[in-house]
Amino acid sequence: MQGGAIARKAWQHRVFYFMLIPGLVWYVVYKYVPMYGAIIAFKDYDMLRGILSSPWADPWYKYFQQFYESPYFSQLLINTITISFYRLLFGTVPPILMALLFNECRTNWFRNLIQTISYMPHFLSWVIIYGILLAFLSQSSGLLNRWIVEWGWNAIPFLQSTDWFRSILIGSDIWQNAGWGAIIYLAAMAGIDPTLYEAARVDGASRLRMIWHITLPGIRNVIVLLLIMRLGYMLDAGFDQIYIFYNIQVYPVADIIDTWVFRTGLQQMNYSLASAVGLFKSVIGLILVLGANKIAKQWGEGIW
Repeated sequence: MQGGAIARKAWQHRVFYFMLIPGLVWYVVYKYVPMYGAIIAFKDYDMLRGILSSPWADPWYKYFQQFYESPYFSQLLINTITISFYRLLFGTVPPILMALLFNECRTNWFRNLIQTISYMPHFLSWVIIYGILLAFLSQSSGLLNRWIVEWGWNAIPFLQSTDWFRSILIGSDIWQNAGWGAIIYLAAMAGIDPTLYEAARVDGASRLRMIWHITLPGIRNVIVLLLIMRLGYMLDAGFDQIYIFYNIQVYPVADIIDTWVFRTGLQQMNYSLASAVGLFKSVIGLILVLGANKIAKQWGEGIW
């Protein structure tokens, strides 16, 4: 297509391009312009002197080495990868199952009611969710522990126990996001050609057969897309939730890269170290996304 034809085509759809402008401006201002600050990772940053006037670190990998040689590096990396893997594994299946159940439900009022209830937790902040968990799981005054004591057992320190903390973390994450994630899969299911189901019914296929051979293949591209996108945030592990939930007793299983950077890099104003770790995470995330997309393309489901 020649340049003039492209220009005419773009002019025909000018309204849609104008609608893109606010989103593009937001990305440029808040995503691309801040990339300039990544050079702080290679400098002995001084707030008074600014980014350009601050001296370069010697050697240039000084803060990357400082993070790598930290006595907490292996523990932080293991905790981050473990929690992220649990989120990826247990956070992917429940929304799909919920979407399948909603899609198969033939009682509209019941489906709408349960769907509304299921995605309402998505709008609650982690502070509120932690307050709810505290009301149920507190060792001294939690409702669940009161029942346990009444039954003659000892109270369990759910929120202060290294054995329970990750389970509570992942469970509350599923509770908050499963209903909202199901909406995305329901939207994908709505785009499946209904004649496929009609043909399957004529052939005598059961509901389970139709789910396995029609519904799941029909949303496979959405599942792969969301998995690839979540892999890009593999090293984030949910800072907001963990920072609110954790305490010094569960540091061995809850302390992740972001919480350590917050304490060591930001609270102690070591911005160069914080930038170095952030850049390290971004590079790893990029590698994971590229690798996952390359694997997905072998199945014909890559993003690009």
